[in-house]
Amino acid sequence: MTGLLVLVAVLAAAGAFGWWHRRRDGRLRAVSPAGDAAHRAALAALGVRAGEVTLVQFSAPVCAPCRAARRVLEDVAGRLDGVTLLEVGVDEHLDRARELDVWRTPTVLVVDAAGRIVRRAAGVPDRADLLAALAPLAGARS
Repeated sequence: MTGLLVLVAVLAAAGAFGWWHRRRDGRLRAVSPAGDAAHRAALAALGVRAGEVTLVQFSAPVCAPCRAARRVLEDVAGRLDGVTLLEVGVDEHLDRARELDVWRTPTVLVVDAAGRIVRRAAGVPDRADLLAALAPLAGARS
């Protein structure tokens, strides 16, 4: 009987973790302005230019979800004027990734024209959520 209770508890915990992870994966979250100056310097070192809205994707060569995220980001950037896509390999830029609190791939940062990170997502972002977040920052392509 004890084994059955342990099994039920483990399955319940695994189910709860799976539900939590699935709800959080790929969600765009607002970013607080803390560490803004350090983040701007790290972004500038990666090639983010002031005056442009930029989608920064941190990826790795062996990351399958990174390819899916790239397709979503390319589609979204193609639909909006003034949005640039920058893919950053974490292998080559590990120090910058750590400065920007990137701990998994893919991680997507939405950077406004002032060079501030306004949203971030760990995992493949939802296309509609990304378009909604970028709409106030960039213009729609006709």
